[in-house]
Amino acid sequence: MKLNDIQILERLKEDDPIAYNQLFDKYYMPLCTYSFKYCDSFQLAEDIVQDLFIKLWDEKLYTKIDNAIGPYLFKSVKNNTLQAIKKESKYQFKDIENVVNKLMEEEQLDFATLEEEKKKLFEQVEALPEKSKEVFKAIVLDNMKYKDVAEQLDISVNTVKTHYARALKQLRGKLDVIVILMLV
Repeated sequence: MKLNDIQILERLKEDDPIAYNQLFDKYYMPLCTYSFKYCDSFQLAEDIVQDLFIKLWDEKLYTKIDNAIGPYLFKSVKNNTLQAIKKESKYQFKDIENVVNKLMEEEQLDFATLEEEKKKLFEQVEALPEKSKEVFKAIVLDNMKYKDVAEQLDISVNTVKTHYARALKQLRGKLDVIVILMLV
């Protein structure tokens, strides 16, 4: 049984590890996608998200959250990604400032614009190279794990990650991250 955010949060506060697994399964890929939009490295994005989940569990940060946990996770990933970018590029302040400005603009999109962008996303997904498209659809639309996609397509897990990262990079260059997150 899949739980909603409030139920997951309640169970986390009761130290239910199954709720933590459901939280991870529900948010891991959307958070990685969100972070990847700004850091240009899927490996770094995964590290940032994994660190957040570890800190969330180890420090029991969920006990301080009263509402839905999703907005907290996305805000934390945004802040952690910006910190990582700043740390990696100390002398590129203008780039960081542009990322922050872009993030602020994106949070003010209206739903009509999002629907229009979502339509563009589906068109761009169909325009991806065949293997990248298959991998992207399997991971994002079918919510499959890398290992399962690798077995289904008879390729290695690293090849799956490569195709997925290429698809995200191509889509990221053409579309808004918020639209990609709507799919997940």
